[in-house]
Amino acid sequence: MPGFTLNIAVDHLLKKEFDIHRANKEAHPLMKQYGIKAVPFEHVDLNKWRENFVGMQILHKPTNLLVTGAIDDIWINDKNELHIVDYKATSTKEIITLEGEYKEGYKRQMEIYEWLFRRAGFIVANLGYFVYVNGRKDERAFDGKLEFDVQIISYNGNDSWVEQIIVDIKKCLDSLEIPVASEKCKYCSYVFTRLEVEE
Repeated sequence: MPGFTLNIAVDHLLKKEFDIHRANKEAHPLMKQYGIKAVPFEHVDLNKWRENFVGMQILHKPTNLLVTGAIDDIWINDKNELHIVDYKATSTKEIITLEGEYKEGYKRQMEIYEWLFRRAGFIVANLGYFVYVNGRKDERAFDGKLEFDVQIISYNGNDSWVEQIIVDIKKCLDSLEIPVASEKCKYCSYVFTRLEVEE
């Protein structure tokens, strides 16, 4: 499917913006606005951790699976704990929350990142943050630019499920039996529909 190029552009610009404050070892104004006592975390491997298909990598020894995740940002608080930060872009008139079926995936994504960084030896707080930018549709005209409302939504994660899921994934990959298809899986639905049409 086509890439989300506008979302990627927003991510890129947010990273550049937070990197300015990272270089100055100071909190971003948004962090101050939300009372977050932290600053953007500086690390020699940050750009590698941000790179898709590279990211933070941990070899899960019990299964020999390489688990990876590319983060958007990390903040460090005054207790030297890391906060995982994920950027999200949308355009809606609805109040933005973390409720809803597809947003459960956002939460799991953050918890996997937390698991990865803990396994890499970092002290990671359960509290993570979503920097959510919402494209405004109420401007008079486009005029070659988009205006966004920006907010930070905190999320108290729990990565206790990750270990077992990795074990389950390994069992599934090694099994000679095809797993039962989920009704929610769009790929399985496509295959079944195609088979019905071909009959």
